[in-house]
Amino acid sequence: MMLFRQRRKEELRSLIAKTASEMFVRQGYESFSMRILANKLGCSHGTLYLYFKDKQELFDFLVEDSFEQLAHALEHLRQGGCKDPVQMLKEAGRIYVDFGRRNPNAYEFAFVIHRAGAGRPWKPHAAFRFLRDMIARCIEEKAFCSVNVDTATQAIWAAVHGVTSLLIARPNFPWVNPEELVGQVIDSAVDSLLLIERPTPNHSKRAKSALKRR
Repeated sequence: MMLFRQRRKEELRSLIAKTASEMFVRQGYESFSMRILANKLGCSHGTLYLYFKDKQELFDFLVEDSFEQLAHALEHLRQGGCKDPVQMLKEAGRIYVDFGRRNPNAYEFAFVIHRAGAGRPWKPHAAFRFLRDMIARCIEEKAFCSVNVDTATQAIWAAVHGVTSLLIARPNFPWVNPEELVGQVIDSAVDSLLLIERPTPNHSKRAKSALKRR
């Protein structure tokens, strides 16, 4: 009986989070109402407060959960067999975009929707630390030119976040093949930092031409 009750509590908590996520994305933080959420779920207003004390705590939970999902997606790459930090960085970028496109609600919570009022102090999440660690490794192994690791990290993040946000926000725009677009953005951002340009599937001709001129 205890296990059944615990399972029911976990299922309701997941349902609350899923429904709230959809409402936050559609309505924004200011227009979100715990009472409307309760009505939508068919439960009492007070039941929600057994799980989250207010909408701020619920919103913060959804943000943290979104970051954890992204970090989990990137962790598979860390455990893979690729040893080249440049290729790992590019693959991480593609995983990042793919995560955003497959999980637009989670992505919007992690990077787009803002809570009103004073925000919490910023803290680096696992996904951002992964990106910074890869760039620092590229610099240490002389794959990248001597650049500031934080500037490079933020620049690549800005590029990847930009294409992810646009693909999510403007699905009806006449985009070219999304995979080619994403590859172009990521390769351009990463290759601009290379100490010696490496040929890639999207830039092999350009790289060969550059080598001939040297």
